[in-house]
Order: sequence, then C-alpha cells, then structure tokens
Amino acid sequence: MSHCESVNSSILDTSVESWERHFAVNARATWLLIKAVADRVPDLQTTEVTARIVALTSDHTVDNLPYGASKGALDRVVIAAAVELGPRGIRANVINPGPIDTGWMTPEIRELGTKQTPVGRLGSPQDTGDLVRFLMSDAGSWITGQILYSNGGFKTSC
Repeated sequence: MSHCESVNSSILDTSVESWERHFAVNARATWLLIKAVADRVPDLQTTEVTARIVALTSDHTVDNLPYGASKGALDRVVIAAAVELGPRGIRANVINPGPIDTGWMTPEIRELGTKQTPVGRLGSPQDTGDLVRFLMSDAGSWITGQILYSNGGFKTSC
C-alpha cells in the first residue's frame, strides 16, 4: 500500500475537512484494504504464510500535521493486522523509506535531504522496491509487525 493524501498544513491552518480527508485516505483506506485481504483468507490457524501486507509510511509531521498523524495511524493499523491476523498466516509490515527522490523535490530539499543522510545520497524507488520485494518473498516470511526504516540513516547524522 503506497497510497496517500498529503497537503502541507500545520496545527493552526489545518481545516477539519483536510484532517478528515487525510485520515480517510491514509488510515481508513488502509484498514479497509487489510480487511478485504483478511476476508479472503480462511480463518484457520496456520504457520504457513497465506498473505503479505506491506504499507509505506512517513514520520513527517512539522508543517504537514494531518499527513504525519494519519500515517501514524496507518502504522498502528498495520501492526494490529500483524498481531490479529498472524495466526491466519498473514504477515504485515510498514516501511518508512525516508527521502526518496522521485522527481518532486526542489534543489533545496534535495540538498537538505542529502546532507541529513549519512550514506551521502537520497533514496531511490529501487531502494524501496528491493525491500518490498524481500518482504514479499519467502526469505522475508519471518518478519512481521515491524516498522522498517529503510532510509540510509536519514536524520541520524544531525
């Protein structure tokens, strides 16, 4: 799940409508998608992997409050899924990829993000895709209920 609503706003200028839309897209839609997956998996106890759920999150909050708060809710929904649906063989994880350069960044944002990443570069879609691929593979079947920071050490060097 990589869907999101993201409109920059802060505590004082976020409208109720914007808050509700962020939560509808980022949290409620996540819950509904997970519920739809679970409804298709038999309610039988198994140690075999029957389904895998991977969601993308963010820890951004300042000047993007409804986005960050709703992504925090997404995290909790996915972690709950790992625990509640694990006996059915469903694995669920969250990836926080940090700053990924997909073309949306201004030169200033790109430079700031690069400076805050010890590996000296921003992430790429391939970096995130590689981790998703691993989690979806048999090699990743033991990992569940985790928020994985795949961010090149972003912000650890500040």
